[in-house]
Amino acid sequence: MSAQEERNALTAPTALYDQALSLLREFPDGVPPRRGYSRPRKTAVGKDPLPREEARSAIREALSPLPDDPAALHRRFERLGIQDRHRYLIGFTVAGLPLPADQVDAARALGRRLVRTGATASTVIAGIALLGRLGEPEDVPYLSVLGLLRDLTGPVINALDILDRRSAAVVWLAVYARSDELRPFVHALWTGARQAVHPELVALSTSPRFVSSVVARRIAEASRLPDLLDRHPSDTDLLARAGRLLVRMGCSRDEPTDLLAYRDALRVYDGVVGRAGLLPPTLDNAAMLLSLALDLSSGTGVLLDWPPGRRAVLLESLGRLLAEPRWAVAGATASTADQRRRADWIRRTGQQPFKRRATPDGFRVEVVAGDPADREPVEARVLVDGRPVVPAVFGRGRAHSPDHLLDEGRLRAGAEPREVQLAEAYCTEGCCGALYVTIRRDADQVVWENWRQTMPGSHEPAPELPAYRFDASAYDREIARAETDCSWSWRARTVARLIKAGLIEEPDVLSRWDASRYWISSGFDDPDTAVVTFWYVPGMVSGSPERADSPLQFRWVIRDDGTPPEAQAAAALRRLAEEDPKSYARVCGGSRERAEELGFSWPDGA
Repeated sequence: MSAQEERNALTAPTALYDQALSLLREFPDGVPPRRGYSRPRKTAVGKDPLPREEARSAIREALSPLPDDPAALHRRFERLGIQDRHRYLIGFTVAGLPLPADQVDAARALGRRLVRTGATASTVIAGIALLGRLGEPEDVPYLSVLGLLRDLTGPVINALDILDRRSAAVVWLAVYARSDELRPFVHALWTGARQAVHPELVALSTSPRFVSSVVARRIAEASRLPDLLDRHPSDTDLLARAGRLLVRMGCSRDEPTDLLAYRDALRVYDGVVGRAGLLPPTLDNAAMLLSLALDLSSGTGVLLDWPPGRRAVLLESLGRLLAEPRWAVAGATASTADQRRRADWIRRTGQQPFKRRATPDGFRVEVVAGDPADREPVEARVLVDGRPVVPAVFGRGRAHSPDHLLDEGRLRAGAEPREVQLAEAYCTEGCCGALYVTIRRDADQVVWENWRQTMPGSHEPAPELPAYRFDASAYDREIARAETDCSWSWRARTVARLIKAGLIEEPDVLSRWDASRYWISSGFDDPDTAVVTFWYVPGMVSGSPERADSPLQFRWVIRDDGTPPEAQAAAALRRLAEEDPKSYARVCGGSRERAEELGFSWPDGA
């Protein structure tokens, strides 16, 4: 071995903590870059990766007994085939490792040595997991710096969420918050510029474009929002911002569990609702307060750990406030189409969360249209004993729309059991799952049973849910009421629902043109339009479809013309019956080759 090789062999590898600290010092003001730091990945050589259960057993073996130092653990990991690719499994295994009381101090000391001097991701993550269980305030700064390394960010945040929620939120925002608008706020948090946190928070946009439910929660945690509200009780801008963050946390379009994960939610609700009378009666503030009321009435906010009667008190307070004349005219000066749409939503929805509609057996369906400025989806919230079922058991997506659950009668109970998908993950079922229940009629009762969650890639069992029984007559009345209630709907949405109902009643209106109904609703980009989509397969009406596996999809957009929705829907149905819709609808799906083969233009940019 040459002298150079001997020196390299004797040189200890640089600890990951020292690497992260060195990278941090290279940036201006010591503020980390968005997305943190990446480390060069070493390609594993030699043995094939261990299967999950073998790796879990090997990790337990490597930690029993606890080694004396990071180098010893590294040697055990190498001998047993544990690699950096097992880092998440290492964290989960260490988190559940039995630790007798007489080993706690030694385990904490080992965790600190691994975090501060460990040179591989596998050993450092073992230390992070130990400190997540046993750490103390002195460990928080070391973990925060390590969290800037991308392959350690997740485990560090898991540990800091236990030790120090604020520090966890600061690291999360520094690495994961991608919006440039958040950078001044992150700068104030990371540098400890306490006086700058308040004005930067007030200046933040809480538009869904920049602030998802998890970003809203992390902002509230990082800024110590309840303390800010207490220190600035008369700051109405801060008060409005706090209310908007609560609204975003409960957003059903993202992950509704973020509101439930926010430990200070009750304090912020108390602070916002208790001082809501100080807010100027603007359209923004009226929409924010109504959104909070809808959530407290039938959304995720119901599921918080409320003291007895407290939620009802807050709802009553919001109801009284929004009924005051000064709030009733909040939308009177609306000048743009977006403002008028929002003012109309407040007018339609303003009383919904304050109605006390009792239902026998505690079964209720509440169709809720969210703030149109946020492009919130319409959802059919199913409540049992006043609690919304979907966010209570499925935290990865909202309840389905009334188009899916009500307009086609999926919640009706028949003699034959029917499995119904109540919710799908915001990303798709194939990614993060869906929630199903089987509905059947049993004599004078309706039974909801055999709950099923699909959770692709998950190794954890889905929670088991009990069967619910409802009086059949009361259940049928509630479903009929929900199916016919259009009080939540705006004009274009009502037009779309009436068209859809007409096509369900008379399917041959489309089938005569070799077409079949697909998605029909109001336009997402333009809610003042009704959108009818259908599939086309030549020969369908004759019973000899031509290339049924390659259909074309068409889209017909109908703009609200100001006449009654019933008249608009009737006119649309007449046109569908009398004129081939392929002559005025546009191709929007299928394949370019098939469209050109059948003589249709393929949409530009598709």
